[in-house]
Amino acid sequence: MNDKEPEQIKSIKQLPREEVLFPGTPACAGCGGILTLRYCMKALGTKVVIVNAAGCFTLLPIYPYNPFQSSWLYTAMACAPAAAQGVRDALDTLLETGRLKPEEDLKVVVLTGDGAAYDIGLASTSGAIYRNLDFYYICYDNEAYGNTGFQWSGATPFASSTGTTPFGVGARKPKKDLFAIWNSHKPPYLATISPSHPVDLFNKLKKAEQYSGPKLFIALSPCPPGWGIEPCRAIKLAKLAVDTGVWPLKEAVYGEVTHTIVPPKLKPVEEYLKEQGRFAHLFKPVRQEETLKRVQEIVDEYWKRHQLLL
Repeated sequence: MNDKEPEQIKSIKQLPREEVLFPGTPACAGCGGILTLRYCMKALGTKVVIVNAAGCFTLLPIYPYNPFQSSWLYTAMACAPAAAQGVRDALDTLLETGRLKPEEDLKVVVLTGDGAAYDIGLASTSGAIYRNLDFYYICYDNEAYGNTGFQWSGATPFASSTGTTPFGVGARKPKKDLFAIWNSHKPPYLATISPSHPVDLFNKLKKAEQYSGPKLFIALSPCPPGWGIEPCRAIKLAKLAVDTGVWPLKEAVYGEVTHTIVPPKLKPVEEYLKEQGRFAHLFKPVRQEETLKRVQEIVDEYWKRHQLLL
């Protein structure tokens, strides 16, 4: 941990006007992940090396075009944190031998979808946290393997339909609690973020700067084609996920969890579900009351367990 006081903002108007991630990417219209990344890059700046695990965002820099003002390294899905270790070691060696000035040092950022974060790359991520690697890990969580047809992943919520879930039933298991898995390692800083709450997002990225070691962020990222929503509804859905309690906004410092935004009263989860094509089978042709009740119970159990809402 260093002595630098984190830069906090109170209004979206205080976000830096400079753009670090330029428009015109091949990302889908309305992609919640790309807006999240835009805000993250505003906080991180240009002195960054992005290590990307194969996924939707691998399509962002297609030669000869690059929307970033920073360096980019592509890896297979399972090994982005291992590659980040190599980049960080190389930078540290250059600093120690005087071939790189301290002011020229770069932040190392792993950028990955939920397929790599929750499943395929979890082992290498655990290893990087255990080694106390000084890096940022940003997961754009669209709750499925979005780049290959929106298939079931460890991030897919209970009852959500995907390209590989039983027709008319959806996912049969609740979503993995990746926050808890990561937090069991007691990293210096860990947070959930959302493109619907840019001030909360920006402040968390800036707060993380004061910590040396793993700094991990899970971002809910509405996916218009996968979720079955109009692109213009993506950010409204992200906000509704927070308002219904489906997506708690929280942070953890060395294992100590704090919820940064607690809705005064949770909206019914059904308001969130009925807006999305991936949950349409819960309402038509026959309303699945027991499944809807179970989805609501999963959310209620979380908030009661944390004793934030009764």
